[in-house]
Amino acid sequence: MSVGSSEKPPVNRAKFATNLGVLAATLGSAVGLGNIWKFPYLTGSNGGAAFLLVYIICMLLIGIPVMVSELTLGRAARSNAIATMQKLSPARQPWWLIGAAGVLAAFLIMAFYSEVAAWVFAYIFKAIQGGILSTDPEVTKSAFNGLVGNPTQSLIWQWIDLAVVGFIILLGVNKGIESATKKLMPILLGLLILVGIRSITLPGAGQGLTFLFQPDFTKLTAASFLIAMGLAFFKLSVGMGTMITYGSYFRDDQDIPGTAFRVAFSDLAVSLLAGIAIFPAVFAFGYQPNAGPSLLFLTIPSVFASMPLGNIFMVIFFILTAIASIGAQISLVEVPVAFLEEKFHLSRQKASIITVLSIVLVGSLAALSNSTLADVKLFGMTFFDLFDYTTSNILLPLGGLFIAIFISWIWGYKKLSAALSNNGQLSNQGIIKVFYGTLLVVTPVLVTIVLLNGLKIIQ
Repeated sequence: MSVGSSEKPPVNRAKFATNLGVLAATLGSAVGLGNIWKFPYLTGSNGGAAFLLVYIICMLLIGIPVMVSELTLGRAARSNAIATMQKLSPARQPWWLIGAAGVLAAFLIMAFYSEVAAWVFAYIFKAIQGGILSTDPEVTKSAFNGLVGNPTQSLIWQWIDLAVVGFIILLGVNKGIESATKKLMPILLGLLILVGIRSITLPGAGQGLTFLFQPDFTKLTAASFLIAMGLAFFKLSVGMGTMITYGSYFRDDQDIPGTAFRVAFSDLAVSLLAGIAIFPAVFAFGYQPNAGPSLLFLTIPSVFASMPLGNIFMVIFFILTAIASIGAQISLVEVPVAFLEEKFHLSRQKASIITVLSIVLVGSLAALSNSTLADVKLFGMTFFDLFDYTTSNILLPLGGLFIAIFISWIWGYKKLSAALSNNGQLSNQGIIKVFYGTLLVVTPVLVTIVLLNGLKIIQ
């Protein structure tokens, strides 16, 4: 199909109804466990505020340009990720493979992400029961190992998580995705603020705020820059078909660059709120801010166990973490659901059920990677690690790289300018020129560095 195809989408294709719905759904996709878990421990491991500044620069040069590109292509085609690239590509050029990589990436991410979310769901009830309220590292370590090492618990909690996400997807774009995210995002922010207030009122909390907001550039290393580039790319849910799919639900008058900036900086604000909730408490009770991936499930319970009313705040913390995971999962599941709906003309109910059941089957491999299938490895990795590595280091950066190349070199400035200005209705030509120049050279170079680093070609 030729560039700028005039093929019309189905007349009954859903759209987000309100600007708030657009912001909530798109922000819900970007906000996830990465904000509550990955961002704090990477910031803690790479020097605090100095790393934060590097991340913001990388977000402006990598994350936002790719997000705007995907949203623009999705709205232009009004289709799923694969059909979008088919509609907008020159004849007989295989750019549809970008969309296919996005659909595959979203599916494989859900296969292991749903298991991490399952641990969060389980920890809500562990916190309620008080079993993880201990400052003894052996107690928290035993509780976590007992969860991930138990095949029955791992599967059941994953199924519970997928049932919640599947039910929301089943309700559709407006009654499901838009309605759920409009309700969940304010609750998430409210709970984060509540825990943050408790954290900063602890004796000795000021050291944690200094760590988070006062830069010490001597703590930055070359690896810190590579990590910041990768985090900026992955944290905004780009390269996995989600923003193309959500963009296809955008209204014609939506200001895409403005929306992308609001989402990116709102996502950053959520991450900072998570840092405010975590680091002052970590410093106040003498724990290490660079605890790594164990920060969420091993260190945080000990931190809350050290403070008055700690059990209540620990329950709240894991509830807000679960909410964050749901928004991201909704967007991931929507990618294959939209593809099945449109490609095979399935009802939303059938497409949703098929997708969730498929994730249950493949996701069980990740769920059992710490127990029954711990010794089963491909390329030296468990299924959990293999899904994570394949998506994070190969599919996502490849998708982002070729999206940037496609929209700047193939689609071109004229079509991009018309799309981002809503056919001249928005006075944003300056922003479009800066955005186009960044996409033309800077973003592809930086994403290539992310890809080469993920493949361990450069370190």
